Amino acid sequence: MENGNECEGAGNKMHSQATTTAGKVIRCKAAVAYGPGQPMVVEDILVDPPKAMEVRVKILYTSICHSDLSAWRGENEAQRVYPRIFGHEASGLIESVGEGVSELKSGDHVVPIFNGECGKCAYCKSEKTNLCQRFRVDPFKSVMTSDGTTRFSTQDGKPVYHFLNTSTFTEYTVLDSACVVAVDSQAPLEKMSLLSCGVSTGLGAVWNTANVQAESTVAVFGLGAVGLAVVEGARARGASKIIGVDINPDKRTKGQAIGITDFINPNDLDKPVHQEIRAMTGGGVHYSFESAGNLEVLREAFLSTHDGWGLTVVLGIHPSPRLLPLHPMELFDGRRIVGSVFGDFKGKTQLPAFAKQCMSGEVKLDEFITHELPFNNINEAFQLLIDGKSLRCLLHL
Repeated sequence: MENGNECEGAGNKMHSQATTTAGKVIRCKAAVAYGPGQPMVVEDILVDPPKAMEVRVKILYTSICHSDLSAWRGENEAQRVYPRIFGHEASGLIESVGEGVSELKSGDHVVPIFNGECGKCAYCKSEKTNLCQRFRVDPFKSVMTSDGTTRFSTQDGKPVYHFLNTSTFTEYTVLDSACVVAVDSQAPLEKMSLLSCGVSTGLGAVWNTANVQAESTVAVFGLGAVGLAVVEGARARGASKIIGVDINPDKRTKGQAIGITDFINPNDLDKPVHQEIRAMTGGGVHYSFESAGNLEVLREAFLSTHDGWGLTVVLGIHPSPRLLPLHPMELFDGRRIVGSVFGDFKGKTQLPAFAKQCMSGEVKLDEFITHELPFNNINEAFQLLIDGKSLRCLLHL
């Protein structure tokens, strides 16, 4: 693991390298997907220089999220486009910047964000949303915003498509400057990669979306990286009871290490989960968080909250064409349900301060990185996630 001084040294080295590579096409290694579920091919690609209001980033660390897994499998046929470079959780250094970029410079330590923030549109200026009119998360988008083309190409000049405003499974990537956040140069970049998605999404849902209060009761459905980030956020807020729900019994130990007080495996029950949770909490929890991407689980999460004041936060990605499993009249019992994107963090505005909270130890990140592998082993890292063995496998580029 790098310390701050080593990171700073890397930034200085990148600044000197940029004088020789800026404005030029870079040949580098990338993991390219050529079809749904096909093993990714680690091969040489070409990466163009950034255009106006874009930056080119040297990726040092990247990790795999379930959103990458779902997209790689092609679960939503309308989102399929190949060849493509997936990945959206990473950290690295600015190699060069395009015309008009003033807030970032070569050598800056950065994390990419899939949910950008231009800072100028009505959405960015609103306190009610963290979406951006131009750079919000969009799984259908596969080209750059400015001109509708790609910055990646094969060695024979054919386009390679982008993913979620980021594309981090590559040694170099080009992003809109609205989708890049500079962090403290002393921050450990290997841990900062977690802020690109999983930890920010889960913890932000607790702090920003639900605003969980001390002594509250919480149920978390699905104890993957996002669900466990919810647990960490609830622990940091002083929740009195944090119930983890997962069908994988191995998640009990990891959940307890981060902060769950109780664990429920639905397969061990002879009644619905929500009935068990209501019995444990005197009528239901104050807050439930669904991070499984399953509609039946979402209904259980909704019903596990207390009538009159219960709030359910939806975090899971739902590929099903089915609609919400709720009847409108059920909302008149006082339970509420809301979605959360990127934990309601405004990325460029709020993530630098969040990074410092992680550096200070207020938020514990160590438990989330369960495996580390060289970038060439990316297909092995995907298999670890498929098998339920890893939370985050950190790939070193």
